[in-house]
Amino acid sequence: MGGGGLGGSDRIHDLDGSAMNTDGFSSIILSLVTFAPLAGGVLLMFFPRRDRDIRIFALVISLLTFVLSLHLPVHFQRSQTDFQYEIDRQWVSTPNIHYHMGVDGISLWLVVLTTFLTPLCVLISWTSIHERVKEFFILLLILETALIGVFTSLDLFLFYFFWEATLIPMALLIGIFGHERKVYAAVKFFMYTMIASVFMLAAILWLYAHTGSFDFVVIRDQIMRGAIPQFPAAAQWLFLGFFLAFAVKIPLFPFHTWLPDAHVEAPTAGSVLLAGVLLKMGTYGLLRFNLGLFPEQARHNAWWVITLALIGIIYGALVAMVQPNMKKLIAYSSVSHLGFVVLGIFSFTQAGLNGAMFVMLAHGISTGGLFMLAGLLHERRHTYEISEFGGLASPMPVYASSFLIILLASAGLPLLNGFIGEFLVLSGSFQAKAVYGILAATGVIWSAAYLLWMYQRVFYGKVTHSANNSLSDLTAFEKIAIWPCAAAAVVMGVAPIVWLGAIDPAVQAALTPFTRVASKMVGQ
Repeated sequence: MGGGGLGGSDRIHDLDGSAMNTDGFSSIILSLVTFAPLAGGVLLMFFPRRDRDIRIFALVISLLTFVLSLHLPVHFQRSQTDFQYEIDRQWVSTPNIHYHMGVDGISLWLVVLTTFLTPLCVLISWTSIHERVKEFFILLLILETALIGVFTSLDLFLFYFFWEATLIPMALLIGIFGHERKVYAAVKFFMYTMIASVFMLAAILWLYAHTGSFDFVVIRDQIMRGAIPQFPAAAQWLFLGFFLAFAVKIPLFPFHTWLPDAHVEAPTAGSVLLAGVLLKMGTYGLLRFNLGLFPEQARHNAWWVITLALIGIIYGALVAMVQPNMKKLIAYSSVSHLGFVVLGIFSFTQAGLNGAMFVMLAHGISTGGLFMLAGLLHERRHTYEISEFGGLASPMPVYASSFLIILLASAGLPLLNGFIGEFLVLSGSFQAKAVYGILAATGVIWSAAYLLWMYQRVFYGKVTHSANNSLSDLTAFEKIAIWPCAAAAVVMGVAPIVWLGAIDPAVQAALTPFTRVASKMVGQ
């Protein structure tokens, strides 16, 4: 695997891992995809305050970024485990910081998921944001750059920079454009995630002090060779430093209390990116860093991490079931679904890790779609209370049908995207230990229960409030925003190999250290 160097040499790798001419398109594609939204946001600062022009420009920039990101999977060499589209250049000499970026099968689709959801967020905000329109779309584009940077950074300093950079635009989106308790929710989100990230920063600085590099690949290789004498004594604390930052971001039980407030108070676009992408930063971090750098500690701590994941799966589902607020119900469903991801990661099985990656993507599509649909209903009725609805299938048949497709995807119906990931995670957890699979399987039952019960109360029966009789169905503009999520849910469910073909080799490479750990344990 290509790695960062300690010196100042520039290394750029082509798709097959070999050195290539630095003026090739593949050598700059990651930089283009990452920073195109930021460039668009900077340009927006100089736009006159004509709201329509601002919206169109934000949509064009986000669509351009999505089109650029499609270059990544189209030209991705699926049989390889190396980082691809890699660029590594000296950024700062002292301390030794590199502009080192690259993607593998683990990060590839998370980048595409981010660029896919952002233009949908622009569309869904077209009529719902009336004040400070310029500021809203600037923050949205800056957030997109920060999110992509998290998934493409291979230098730990660069990773931490982008990681923290996501906090400011998201907190501002919630605090400025949210609902009644928006400032409280924004401060709670910011404080929880920032304080937890300090522990990761301490772990990163320890690794730099003992390796002389922030480069992920250099640090990983030194750890695997046993070239850091002090590492065994510090490994558990380093593992926990990274883990705490990621557990709060996921959020894993019991670190989840910031999430419902943030979701309920956030504007629709904020909820979509928060659930669809921001939470995946935590699960991506567990897979990339906790497993990648600390395999022995990951194996040693797996039992209590899996316990927290199982509690999150069941607890999140049961709490979702009793929520009177539609948006809070969807928020707690994220706690349950992300528990599946953590369970799959710490099963240390190929099926489990493949499933964890697929659940990340499927959850981003389906839960993002549910938040968009809930936001459209809030625009019409200015409430998320389930009791305020009933019988909406009559005045809003297209909306009801679209809602049902995405809801069934979230519930894990076969031939839709949610089924594939959950099936693989359950397969992997059964391989690890049967009781894990049995307990996790109850989460599938509970998710069907709370989602279908919500659907029944909102869409079936008689129209109990006269205001609901006059609700308009989806407009053509809203269909353009919603239907891509429904289409993606179907395509991912029918043809999962398109995604798994790129994910599987990277997962096999991630599991390689665990075969050594298992062999060492058997030998002892």
